[in-house]
Amino acid sequence: MDLKLKLNHIADHFTEIAFEDDISDQLLNKRLQLIEGVQTEFSKEIKELRSGYKTICIHWMEKPEMAALVNYLENFDISAQTENLKTWQIPVCYDESLGTDLQSLAESKNLSTAQIIDLHSSATYKLHFFGFLPGFMYLSGLDPILATPRKKFPERSVMAGSVAIGGDQTGIYPSSSPGGWHIIGRTPISSFDAKAEKTVWANPGDSIQFKAISLIEFEKLSSSESNPILL
Repeated sequence: MDLKLKLNHIADHFTEIAFEDDISDQLLNKRLQLIEGVQTEFSKEIKELRSGYKTICIHWMEKPEMAALVNYLENFDISAQTENLKTWQIPVCYDESLGTDLQSLAESKNLSTAQIIDLHSSATYKLHFFGFLPGFMYLSGLDPILATPRKKFPERSVMAGSVAIGGDQTGIYPSSSPGGWHIIGRTPISSFDAKAEKTVWANPGDSIQFKAISLIEFEKLSSSESNPILL
């Protein structure tokens, strides 16, 4: 795979690597491999590394030697596939008491709520990165039929665990917060734990599947510490 990159030196200690490719699973694969490579090659020089759909931002400990980074990128070899990726199954209750926008979304699409649920829960999604809130997953793979612009007026409070659609993405709110995505259900699974050694259980590149459950099952799982199923 060819790397089509632009380097933007934002400040003395910040460099952005920007991909010119379109957002896709192939780009995700490239980005994950490059993150691992850069982190390994410059481990003693990097303070923090963050990523978006098409960017990698490097926070250097000292002002970097850009020539070394340029040379590394020019000679970086992308393999065919990222290894050690996992598939997680997450239970979601799509009851309208939890999916407060489910009915209005179905009406806007001229579909039944059952059709919305089937389309959403039958897909396999790819975790591209975490953003907006700690543990908020940006997931690609949403059926184009379900793609819906974000709300013009965000809600002041969205419950933790809410499963939502925003644009051509779906995601899970890891904590209660304001939000402008369309809420179609809720999961009893926590996606972020600030006190845990590993604050999130999934990694970028992993696949996410949703399993529809009843309200009774949701309440039962909510009363205990439930975990996602590793498939």
